[in-house]
Parts: sequence; structure tokens; C-alpha cells
Amino acid sequence: MNENQPLGLGVIGMGGFGLFATQHFLQVPNTRLVAIAGTFREAAQQAARRFGAQLLDSPEDLVRLPDVDVVYLATPPFLHYQQALLALRHGKHVICEKPLAISAEQGREMIAEAQQRGRILVTNLMQRYNPLIEQIGELIGRKLLGDVLHGYFENYASDEGLAPEHWFWDRRKSGGIFIEHGVHFFDLFEGWLGKGEVVSAQVIKRPGYEDLEDQVQATVQYSNGVLVNFYHGFTQPGRIDRQEMRILFERGDVTLHEWVPTRMTLRGIVNEEETRALLELFPGARLDVSASYGGADRRQRGRFKDVDAFQQIQLSYGSDTHKQHLYGDLLRGMFKEQTDFIRGLSTKRRITEQNGYRSLLTATDADRIARKEQVVSVEV
Repeated sequence: MNENQPLGLGVIGMGGFGLFATQHFLQVPNTRLVAIAGTFREAAQQAARRFGAQLLDSPEDLVRLPDVDVVYLATPPFLHYQQALLALRHGKHVICEKPLAISAEQGREMIAEAQQRGRILVTNLMQRYNPLIEQIGELIGRKLLGDVLHGYFENYASDEGLAPEHWFWDRRKSGGIFIEHGVHFFDLFEGWLGKGEVVSAQVIKRPGYEDLEDQVQATVQYSNGVLVNFYHGFTQPGRIDRQEMRILFERGDVTLHEWVPTRMTLRGIVNEEETRALLELFPGARLDVSASYGGADRRQRGRFKDVDAFQQIQLSYGSDTHKQHLYGDLLRGMFKEQTDFIRGLSTKRRITEQNGYRSLLTATDADRIARKEQVVSVEV
């Protein structure tokens, strides 16, 4: 496929989020929507009219179209395995909503099929395309606040749009909260800290509903013994839905706000060179000085180490950009990078097949531990 040849997109499933994502994918130059299948919901009819696409009866009809190059799966998780294999076996590349599948066994088979066919099979873990996430990765790598000691992600999510009969609550369809939702954040921290191992996990059922699980929690241990806690609770009215990530360092901490982070607050004690480096890493950040040190007061101690402290500071960085608008930027960035790879314009991808599989492994391990089942993780 050459650089200027239109890339044909086929979408299986077109609910509200499928339409949201597709509209951003189609803003990448030389991309056109060929067909939609698997649903006749109003959103699918609207998309077909808007983009002049075919609305087909079945995924089988869609994957047979020769001008479909990439299939986007915007369907519930339990359908990903069957639909991805169908598309791959018809020679299509696949971009799949998270999670990759609802079991590690399914994920392994899907990736093996993609490798055999020479096609991409990526999970939409678009957080890696957020510039703020990359900046935090650089902060960690350069140790501007010392080593990472601990982290957490807390997701106080709304269930206002999730009726009791919604597929989200059905583990046979969603895989459960760790798998359906947690994969984003397992992948995020693995990108920062390397491979992790689940050391504990719990799941809580909603009183009065025998099989409805609405809260989960896991602890994952990363390199150098760093523990990160993950909590997801789908329990809130929409107006108080919120998320927060925090990373504790030897000489400070960083807090990220929202599940698609748009803002950051950094607190710490730093010397002159570290202050300059932080302001270069986070250009335009607001710097507030909480304390200044001179003479003998510069010498401080932590973890039995000497610390040279020039100032105690707080950096406030980011903007009030609507998180849905940032989400759109990340979707476009992900789709462009993957399609540039397909076209042969680039050999690098921030998300590969392994990201979807590794995050699924962590999620399935957490799910098994929470149920006190034997954990069996197999690398591919």
C-alpha cells in the first residue's frame, strides 16, 4: 500500500463510543469508511449516512469486501475473539477495543493468527499517546525526584448508564472489571515501570445483587519491589465520577487527574539543576515555592541518603482541555501510527500486539487471584 492510496476502514459494532472513535480515525488523511456491520442501531445508521458507507447485515459480509484494509472492533469484549479471527483469516488488519479478549488463551490464539498472517492486531490502549504520560515516563527514567517507591490508581467511576441487565456486569460478556476496564492502567504502569506481577487482588459484590461485582482492587509489584495499588469501583452518580493516579518518589510525588490525564501536580524537594530540568520537561508549568533552603539547611536525609535541597516546590502543569477532546487526539495519534506502519511509512509503534496481550495477562491474573483460583500466565 502506497502513501497516497486510500485506506479502507470497516467497523464491526457502532454504538456511541464506536461512532466517537470512528469519527477521529477518519480525520487521518487518506482514510475512508467502507462499511459498518453487526448492528443497525441509530448510531450505525447515522454514521452510514454521514460517511456514505455501506450498512451490512453481518461481519462475514464486511470482511469479504476487498476494499476493507483495516477492521475496527467496537463490540463487547466477548465478541473480540471470534470477530478478530474472522477478520484476520480474510487478510484484514485489526484494531480492537480493549480488552483484547476475555481470556489469556483467546489472546494467545488471536496473536498467533495475526503473526501467521502478517497482520497487525492492536488493542486500543491509547493512553500511551498522551504527551503527559510520556513526560511522566521521562521524569521516572531521569530520576529527577529519585527512585519510584509506590503508586496507585483510583477509579471512582459512575454506573449511572449501566443498567443491571447491561453486558458490563455479565462476566461471560465483559470478563469482569479487571479485564474490561483495568487493562488500560495495567498497561500504563507497565510502560512506566516494566513488567509487573499481581501479588494480591480482591473483588466485592453489590449487596442485594448475587452476581453483580462493582468493586475490584489489586496490588501489582514491579521492578525494585515497587508496589502499585489499583482500585476500580463502578458505584458513583455521574456528577462525582473521578479518577486519580499518584506516584511516590524518594523526594516527592506526582498526581495525575482524570483517567485520561490532562493535569498534573508535582511536589518535591529539589536542587537548582533539578528545578531547571523539571521546568524544561514541563514547559509553562506554574512553579510555587513552599520553602527555600540555605547553608546547613540544604542538607536533608531520606532513606539513609543525603539530599541536597535548594527548594521545596509545587509544579502545576496541564490545561483545562476537555478530556473528551484530548481523547480524540489520542485516538487520532494511535490510528495514524498504526496505519503508517501498515503503509510501510514507519517501523515504530507505541502500541504493539504485546501491549494488548500483556495487559490482558495482568488482568486475568488479578481476576483469578481475587477468586482464589490458580494463576497460570504464559508468555507469547
